Amino acid sequence: QVQLVESGGGLVQPGGSLRLSCAASGSSIRVYAMAWYRQTPEKQRELVARITRSGSTDYADSVKGRFTISRDNVKNTVYLQMNSLKPDDTAVYYCNGANYGGTYWGQGTQVTVSA
Repeated sequence: QVQLVESGGGLVQPGGSLRLSCAASGSSIRVYAMAWYRQTPEKQRELVARITRSGSTDYADSVKGRFTISRDNVKNTVYLQMNSLKPDDTAVYYCNGANYGGTYWGQGTQVTVSA
């Protein structure tokens, strides 16, 4: 079973950038498809980006061209580089790992985009 811990959230001005990290322990992320989700009090949790075990990526339309998901299997960490941030990107961001054995979540990290 994998444990996931997110970091890198914070307050940023519109147009700014942040890089989120998801550090895994207890298991190698090599055996998981990894993803980032986000949630606000007004919306259900939504998929932001995902990366397969082989490195293929997929993004929500709202973040295409601005966000990049990547994985470092040696460091056992997944990243989300977020550029050109908008107020609508404000949310709690969650790291997710999934395989045939189950689905696992981190505790979330707050991202606030505001002037």
